[in-house]
Amino acid sequence: MAVRKRFLFAGVATIFVVGFMLGSTIQEIQDLEARSAMRVFELRTYTAPEGKLVNLKARFRDHTMSLFERHGITNIGYWTPQDEPNSSNTLVYIISHDSREAAVASWDAFRSDPEWRRVSRESQVDGRIVNNVESLFLDPTDFSPIR
Repeated sequence: MAVRKRFLFAGVATIFVVGFMLGSTIQEIQDLEARSAMRVFELRTYTAPEGKLVNLKARFRDHTMSLFERHGITNIGYWTPQDEPNSSNTLVYIISHDSREAAVASWDAFRSDPEWRRVSRESQVDGRIVNNVESLFLDPTDFSPIR
């Protein structure tokens, strides 16, 4: 009889632990889905002065991308156009933010970061490396593979 009670207790305890773990996992998935539903993407296009695209790309490669991550901005991808005239002066990239409000907070923190201010100043010692910046916020469609 005592063995039977121990076995029953062990079975109930196992079911409880598995149920708890499953419930926690389901909650984490729901939390991720909720955050993903609010996530926004930002498409940015930078136009560099003649001959300065290489400097702009170096600044992103060596500094900006890691500073973005530090301030909650997720790097998705970076591209240069294949065709002239844009291939010699244009950088296009997509980043994401947890929400539009998070984007505002992240950009504010990024722009006031002392390291960013130093990097920006040093990268432009021989002249500006950006003539124009265009920003477009995007929501993924319900059929988009990336959300």
